[in-house]
Amino acid sequence: MLRHIAGGSSTVDFLARLRCSKVASMADRFQVVPSVYVALRRSDDGEQVLLQLRQDTGYMDGHWAMAVAGHVESGESVVEAACREAAEELGIAIAAEDLVPLSVMHRTQGDSKPLNERVDFFFECRSWTGHPHRAEPDKAADLQWFPLEELPNPTVPHEHYILQHLQTKTLPRITTYGF
Repeated sequence: MLRHIAGGSSTVDFLARLRCSKVASMADRFQVVPSVYVALRRSDDGEQVLLQLRQDTGYMDGHWAMAVAGHVESGESVVEAACREAAEELGIAIAAEDLVPLSVMHRTQGDSKPLNERVDFFFECRSWTGHPHRAEPDKAADLQWFPLEELPNPTVPHEHYILQHLQTKTLPRITTYGF
């Protein structure tokens, strides 16, 4: 029977081709890039969030964005990535237990490019060690606290969505964006 399915070739040849086709189909699978975001918040004069003005990153330069954000590296959990990004971008230390999960966003730019297919993990944090500052000044032109109800313009659109829903207390635990 296998000889017939394989088109007259040997069973070994057929199984080798089948194995190769499985490997090829796995390489073509839909892939997503995982990222983390941390909304640093404080309650001085109302609810505020720390944002950075992006510059020279190649993505959304000139837009305000969460002060802590970045890609999850290979072998790293999303919690570890959030803590690492806080240290790299702001020079602060965040304890894993101080991260509060907000939402997971499955996001696309609709062009089917793997780089533009994302799963974003959003956290908030109200406690950290150190004073937040532009630890990577070449990537951030400014760093400011903003009231949640008065976000600056322009803000990175998918982050604006999260912050706006956080302010109105309508943030879903799981959301899609761009589909």
